[in-house]
Amino acid sequence: MDLGKNAVKINFVEPNTRIKGEIESKSDFRIDGTLEGKVNTTGRVVIGKEGTVNGDVHCGYADIMGSFSGKLFVDGLLTIKAEGIIEGEITVGKLAVESGATLNAQCSMKTASVKSLVDEDSKKAEKTA
Repeated sequence: MDLGKNAVKINFVEPNTRIKGEIESKSDFRIDGTLEGKVNTTGRVVIGKEGTVNGDVHCGYADIMGSFSGKLFVDGLLTIKAEGIIEGEITVGKLAVESGATLNAQCSMKTASVKSLVDEDSKKAEKTA
């Protein structure tokens, strides 16, 4: 079955597997084992329930169900599932945290324009001479 050259490729770190080092890729990663070091990918990083990551991770998107400790940079959405644990520093584009998740980290949102909750036109209309 030919999925074409644009098909999504996923790398797996299986349970009972331990990796130390630096990973550079454009593919997605699912980590159910232990990873110590750095990951740099434009794809998605998923840390499964049994997964543990200690180090620096730069990625496009992330789903955390296991344990993360270190510096996490997510360009898009970081989702921390109910079982997920994050400690360290995170910088994200968007953040979703399920009830029951543990987030003990310094959190920064990437710079984005903040929309006013009050309509500017209604403010101008209220001002009278």
